[in-house]
Amino acid sequence: MKLVTYRDDKGESYGVATDDGVVNVGRALYYADLRAVLKEGALDEVREHAEGRAADAALDAVTLLPPIQNPDKIIMVGLNYATHVAEGGRDTPEYPMLFPRYANSQVGHGQPMIRPKASERLDFEGELAFVVGKTGRHVAKENAYDYVAGYACYNDGSVRDWQRHTGQFMPGKNFMGTGAFGPWLVTTDEIPDPEVMSLVTRLNGEEMQRATIDDLIFGVPELMAYITTFTELVPGDVVVTGTTGGVGAYRTPPVWMKEGDTVEIDISGIGVLRNPVVNE
Repeated sequence: MKLVTYRDDKGESYGVATDDGVVNVGRALYYADLRAVLKEGALDEVREHAEGRAADAALDAVTLLPPIQNPDKIIMVGLNYATHVAEGGRDTPEYPMLFPRYANSQVGHGQPMIRPKASERLDFEGELAFVVGKTGRHVAKENAYDYVAGYACYNDGSVRDWQRHTGQFMPGKNFMGTGAFGPWLVTTDEIPDPEVMSLVTRLNGEEMQRATIDDLIFGVPELMAYITTFTELVPGDVVVTGTTGGVGAYRTPPVWMKEGDTVEIDISGIGVLRNPVVNE
């Protein structure tokens, strides 16, 4: 099931994406948004309502938004592919490198990513995101997938000079409109094992990054166990698992996203997250 949050001429809602378009669910059920659906364990209700119904709108007739609009937490993972560690000349981390991203820095599929006035060094980072489906604390690795609701594509647009002002990544990872999330949330019944998937990033049609998810240094089980040791993950939380080698900063010459570009994150089993780039 592909869960979408979107805007149409009636306002914001959510539903299920099918081959024919979007089946609206949010205006039929009593859950305010997809985060509330997850909190109440109501995915089966969503599925039952959408099953067999005709689409209410074509996909290109609505504006897709980040699947989870209001997560309690967005936790990003840095330096989590060996190729990315190597291109930056760093040592393999002993523990996951984590930092926050804020919900108001995100855009959905098709919405423009924004290169800020403060910098020309806006870089792409194709990543796999997973969304938490139920509350978890001290989750064992062998039980980690029981706490995952689904997966999505993510572009962790990074303003590199601001990222490197200090040892803390947060400023360069939270400029408005730099994180793209979508196009939808694919539930785990369609992706029982994310490690078999592949990830490709394309800039203006040119392949820039390619990896298989099993190349992660810390996979979903390790991340779930580590994070829930120090905090409680709750339904709707988003964990973005890190990027592979090939980012623009380490190319010769560097490749920065600029106005007029189109960037795509393509993950097998999920789909393609596509965004134009504009100047602030």
